[in-house]
Amino acid sequence: MEFGVGYFPTHDGMRPGEIARRVEERGQTALYFAEHTHIPAARETPWGGGRDLPRKYWHTYDLFVALTAAAEATTRLRIGSGVCLVVERDPIITAKEVASVDHLSGGRFEFGIGSGWNREEMRNHGTDPRTRLALLGERVRAMREIWTHDEATFHGKYVNFDRIWSWPKPAQQPWPPILVGGGGPTAEQRVLEYGDGWFPQWHDPDVLTRIPALRARADRHLDVQMLSVPPDPKAFEQLESAGVHRASCWLPSGPWSVVEPALEKWERAIADLTGR
Repeated sequence: MEFGVGYFPTHDGMRPGEIARRVEERGQTALYFAEHTHIPAARETPWGGGRDLPRKYWHTYDLFVALTAAAEATTRLRIGSGVCLVVERDPIITAKEVASVDHLSGGRFEFGIGSGWNREEMRNHGTDPRTRLALLGERVRAMREIWTHDEATFHGKYVNFDRIWSWPKPAQQPWPPILVGGGGPTAEQRVLEYGDGWFPQWHDPDVLTRIPALRARADRHLDVQMLSVPPDPKAFEQLESAGVHRASCWLPSGPWSVVEPALEKWERAIADLTGR
C-alpha cells in the first residue's frame, strides 16, 4: 500500500511547490490539494467537521494554479485534486486545465472529483443542489469526450456543445484516473458509471465493508484510495486487508514549523507498519 498526504494550499502557509518538494523528498507518493473557490459568509450549510469552519477553506489558492506549481517542483510525486468541485466548474475549461496539468507533469495527475457539501457555494455558481449529482456525471462524461477526441461533441441535459477542438490532450491514456469522492448512498453507483476508482473518507462508518461490495459489482478494476486516514498502524492494516491502494492524511495548513510535526507523526505510523 502507498501513502500520501492532503493539504489546503493557503496563501499564508507553505507555498504549493515547496510542500510538494518536501513530501516528495520524504518518500510520500502523492499530494492532494483541496478546492474551494470561496465560502459564502452566510454559513448556512452545516460543516460535517464541527461548528466552526476552519479559515483555510476560504484562503486557498486556485486548485490548478497550485497543482501546476507542485508539478514544476517535483519529478516523481503524484499530484491530485482532493477533490475538484466539478459541479462549480465549466467542463470545457476544466477539461483544458486537467489536460494541461497532466501534460506539464508528465502524466502524474490524479483527478479526484466531488459534488461538494456547501449548498450556498454551489448556488453562487448557478448549480441547483438538488440536481448536482446528475450535473457532476454529465460534466465528467463531457470532459472524457474532449480528452479522447480530436473533435468532440456532447449533447446532454446540462452540457451541450458541437464539434470543438481542445488541446493538449492528457499525457495519461485515455485520461488521468478519475477518483470519485464521497460516501453517500449513491457513491458506488457514480464510481461504476464514470469513475476509475473510489476516493472516500476514513470517517465514513461502513467504508471498509462497502469496498468489497463495490468491487463485486464492477466489470473492471477499480482503484480505491482513502483520505482522512489517521496516523495509526492498525488503521493501515485494515486498509491493506481491504485492498486499498493508497492511504492519505490531511496535513495542517501553515508554515513548515506547523506542517513538519504532523508529517513526522504520519511517517512514524508508516514506519511502525513497514518496519522502515
